[in-house]
Amino acid sequence: MVDLSVDIGSLRLANPVMPASGTFAHELAQVFDVDRLGALVIKTVTADKRIGNPTPRVAEVPGGMLNSIGIPCKGPDHFLAETVPLYSAFKAPFVASISANTPDEFARLCEMVSVPGVSAIEVNISCPNIEDDGRAFAMRPEPTLAVMRKLRAASDLPLWAKLTPNAGEIQEVAQAAEAGGADALVVANTILAMSIDITTRKPSLGKVMGGLSGPAVKPIILRMAYQCARSVAIPVIGCGGIMSAEDAIEYMIAGCSAVQVGTATFIHPSAMLNVIAGIEAWCAQNGVARVSDIVGDLAEAGDEGARNWGADMGTEKPKPGQAGAMNWEGVA
Repeated sequence: MVDLSVDIGSLRLANPVMPASGTFAHELAQVFDVDRLGALVIKTVTADKRIGNPTPRVAEVPGGMLNSIGIPCKGPDHFLAETVPLYSAFKAPFVASISANTPDEFARLCEMVSVPGVSAIEVNISCPNIEDDGRAFAMRPEPTLAVMRKLRAASDLPLWAKLTPNAGEIQEVAQAAEAGGADALVVANTILAMSIDITTRKPSLGKVMGGLSGPAVKPIILRMAYQCARSVAIPVIGCGGIMSAEDAIEYMIAGCSAVQVGTATFIHPSAMLNVIAGIEAWCAQNGVARVSDIVGDLAEAGDEGARNWGADMGTEKPKPGQAGAMNWEGVA
């Protein structure tokens, strides 16, 4: 028997596999037993009702897909009245996802959704901050720290900060999120991208640009997850291009305690169950009694090149008193 349980801060998951926000709905319970998942992460809730972006909203590209859904949402009142009771019927931990336009709006929404039945809150700080010229909160460390501090003061529930891969120095953003009170990091959201229909000479998406997901992004996000895991002391949840158990295992060896699956579910609705079964089979075949034992178990001994790159790119985990996450405590 393989122990697939993992800890994300104070939250114990039966296994490390869960859906990425926006790729899961309760209707999937008609297809498979969703309680077999490690957690249930739902589509993002916003402070106001939203109809989403203009169509087309999805476009297939080599190695993945582009989406510009625009977070259509019925608002927090609908979430509290309909969504929370619906998901309370499942046994798997229920993780709410929230997005807002300003730090204060984020804090109010976080407080609103911190209700019985919600096990953790994933905060989508990859979204635009209208008080910062529309730049995403997680693009830079300072706004990341500021918004996470407000969120931490608004709720006692575990907070998972979902980072953007479009940041220049994601390790510094990760450290700022940790210092601001994040209990875990989700690395990462989609990569900003676009494609063009050369027949019509129009963008493939109604809003021109959107988020790239799927197998093409995995090497990039895997690298970022590795860097973040070595830069912070809190758990990292890998999210990007996971299509198989092998992909998930790569993320865990790189340092992730759990993973989120998105695009694969659109291709095969029960893909997450295949990932769970594959992880268990791999562990059994390789003599791994607990899947948590492979977290961060990347063999670098003797690989001088890998060690040098880690040092050059700032991926070494900071020691107390040195440059790193603790220094962010002093930032106003």
